[in-house]
Amino acid sequence: MPKAKRAKKISLTKTDKKGLLLKQKIVDDVRSCVEEFSSIYVFTYRNMRNEKMKEIRQQMKPSKFFFGKNKVIGIGLGRNKDEEISNDLHKLTDTLKGSCGLLFTNSSKKEVTGWFDGFTYVDFARSGFKAKRTVDLCEGPLPEFSHAIEPYLRQLGLPTKLEKGVVTLIKDYTVCKKGAVLTPEQAKILELIGEKMAEFKLILRACWNKEKGFEQLSTEEEDEAEEDDDDDENDVEMDD
Repeated sequence: MPKAKRAKKISLTKTDKKGLLLKQKIVDDVRSCVEEFSSIYVFTYRNMRNEKMKEIRQQMKPSKFFFGKNKVIGIGLGRNKDEEISNDLHKLTDTLKGSCGLLFTNSSKKEVTGWFDGFTYVDFARSGFKAKRTVDLCEGPLPEFSHAIEPYLRQLGLPTKLEKGVVTLIKDYTVCKKGAVLTPEQAKILELIGEKMAEFKLILRACWNKEKGFEQLSTEEEDEAEEDDDDDENDVEMDD
């Protein structure tokens, strides 16, 4: 018979009262979900898009997504065999590195992995993103733009002028080069011309099941997430 696991009181380090209460709530929420759901998945992400993530939360209900500080979530799951609230959960804690989240679900592994493998969302890149390809604009008219926006285009760095009320590029212009980090101006130009190159993707890292225990699903090298200006490990989010 496996040794019964019971929730233990864990020190949450010295902090102010408000911070301590928040950390304790995260720990309690994690433990509650461990009891409620049969499986837990750790996933990382590239180019997080919060609005799209809200849609995913609704689509995946009654499963629950959880984002928070890795160290605090780790306390909820258990940082070692003595602290874990169910067998093998501390192994899942070991995979909480970098920008990642948890999915609590009762769906089968086939359903979950199939959904994650099939999900991708392409959006406009933001400043700080490394360009996936070189984007060039040829000299000539840009009829997709209103004449009213021409001064703004020049502010962004585009060599434009009005010719008979039509926005016109007076010479060939390279918006960005592959591999280069985008400036705010470059990112805005790409958005204005409809050039999307940022792929929001969720990548499964590991899973845990009440009956089968822990399983590694991918390595750090395979699922290393790109830096994203949306990422904030201090944010705590959980489905209602």
